[in-house]
Amino acid sequence: MKSYDLIVIGSGPAGEKAAVKAAYFGHSVAIIEKQRKLGGAGVNTGTLPSKTLKETALYYSGKYDRGLYGIERVLKEEPSIEHFMYRESLVCTTVEREVIKNLMNHKVDIYHGTATFQTNHEIRIKGSKEETIRGEYILIATGSYPFHPTTIPFDFVRVHDSDSILSISRFPKSLCILGAGVIGCEYATIFGTMGIDVFLVNDKQHILTFLDHEISQELVQQMRESYIDILFETSVTNIKMPPHEYELIDITLATGQILHVDMLLYAAGRSGCTDDLNCAAIGVEIGNRQVVVVNEKFQTSVENIYAAGDVVGFPALASTSMDQGRVAVSHMFKTKDLDSLPKVFPYGIYTIPEVSTVGMSEEEAKAAAIDYCTGIAKYKNMPRGKIKGMNNGFLKIVFRRDNLAIIGAHIIGALATELIHFGMTLVNERKTVMQVIATVFNYPTLHDLYKYASYDGLGNLSGHKIKKD
Repeated sequence: MKSYDLIVIGSGPAGEKAAVKAAYFGHSVAIIEKQRKLGGAGVNTGTLPSKTLKETALYYSGKYDRGLYGIERVLKEEPSIEHFMYRESLVCTTVEREVIKNLMNHKVDIYHGTATFQTNHEIRIKGSKEETIRGEYILIATGSYPFHPTTIPFDFVRVHDSDSILSISRFPKSLCILGAGVIGCEYATIFGTMGIDVFLVNDKQHILTFLDHEISQELVQQMRESYIDILFETSVTNIKMPPHEYELIDITLATGQILHVDMLLYAAGRSGCTDDLNCAAIGVEIGNRQVVVVNEKFQTSVENIYAAGDVVGFPALASTSMDQGRVAVSHMFKTKDLDSLPKVFPYGIYTIPEVSTVGMSEEEAKAAAIDYCTGIAKYKNMPRGKIKGMNNGFLKIVFRRDNLAIIGAHIIGALATELIHFGMTLVNERKTVMQVIATVFNYPTLHDLYKYASYDGLGNLSGHKIKKD
């Protein structure tokens, strides 16, 4: 039986980075991947595919370029589904190769097959051949899969989850999306930007309730301007599949309204991939939605077994998953370089337009009884925004009245997920609006949004505003 210092189950963002870090510090490492491709959902079905399709939709639609330079950019031909998926396939294939190269360069042994615990140190691998390997430590990084309620008639031809939607053979004529979380909103704006009629069914009063309310309201407004029909505070009571593919699916809502659509995407939740692991037999505690329960070290209820990434649940971001894997390795092998994750990190939502947020929202500041003030700057008022024709979107800061320290930054608009990192620095380092005003940025750039949001905040604080939108 081959023995390793660390066995990693799963090659997604958490698994890859953990395996490579342990190998870098001189430890023998094996990684086990169930799927044919390496990279997990982050590379193959989740993070990179949807973000690439967002950019593809913007390119083909010309959404941000229409009329900007006096003439319309006209495509020579209408894009086919093959054209639409071309870039997504290319990006995912390229990054998967980089994952393989990274593992091989660090001399990580790669096994393909389904991993099952035999003991807390031994893993049985069932693939093209069966074998058992031993690990001093084991990291569960198996990710998550789309939740499948029994009421949804998935056929992966017309009724899809967030994985199978990537393998459609044609564009839907119309699309109903159940679930207005991050995945649902991203795909709604992707298909809506391509000119497809989209219905987004949400059982709550607001979408993305963790966002600052002004940001989520603006996103709703811009989605509606893209002809996305958002149906709030309702749910699906019945789905009637037609006998022929050319007929429409009938979707009955709790309100009594019936939608007639070509395709359906269910995007309401994911579950941890733990079914095959046999966790119960060795005492690894499993929580709701099959997630692995861990402590702040990402250690499970079994001392030598750790878990990281989507399989441990919230926040289930590729960015945090990578560092969760690294933190776990730090505690396994006492590398003393990354003991914990930062408490403040950004969220990026790759809708059209993008949304990104860090720190406290206005609602959270109010709930915490903080005496706060806000400031807003709009893209269209910035010289760079005028050059780029950015007529929508804004940056909002939340800061304390007593010491002017910025406690939150929230952006909706183009490049929001890039611009947010300066806001993260402001929140982490407790910078004040006065310090932002005293910062020199390249001119013209969109970072001026921070400076003018700070000026706006001071105007709100004093009650003396010179500029009014």
